[in-house]
Amino acid sequence: MRRLLLLRHAKTETDSPSGQDQDRRLDERGHHDAADIGRWIARHPPYPDEVLVSPAVRTRQTWEIVREAIKAAAPQPKVEFPPELYGADPTQLLTAIRMASATDPKQLMLIGHNPGMHELALTLTGSGDDAAKRALSDNLPTSGLAIFEFATEDWNEVSFRRGKLVQFVSPKLLKQASDD
Repeated sequence: MRRLLLLRHAKTETDSPSGQDQDRRLDERGHHDAADIGRWIARHPPYPDEVLVSPAVRTRQTWEIVREAIKAAAPQPKVEFPPELYGADPTQLLTAIRMASATDPKQLMLIGHNPGMHELALTLTGSGDDAAKRALSDNLPTSGLAIFEFATEDWNEVSFRRGKLVQFVSPKLLKQASDD
């Protein structure tokens, strides 16, 4: 069994000081939301063994906040910043996932961007929690986390429509649950 966590970066400023999209930083809400998702991950093992992070500033910041939230609960995972994750489409993201077979983590996390991350989540979903599928169908919001399981021991066998969507979590859903 392999477990994949897809995390979209947290909420960002509209423009970066440099004018470059890759340099956009998290805004105040983004810092708060990333910490909320990090705390949620810390309370819900298993934890990622390896994390692939887009090299954009906002994805790096999201990872640093999540890492800080989970560091007391989990051993520190191997972290890489593959340049091809920035602006990647679902096929490119799937290639990155399959390349994890070289290091063979049991739990892999990707931190990236829409529309690729949302499209990937939709195309990986073959079965799973109906409420999670409905919640994910419209959007993978900032700080949204989709968790999949694959009935395989080899990341090379991960493919579209073969994932089981185990859970979908977002800051909005966490807030709704705490208000109940």
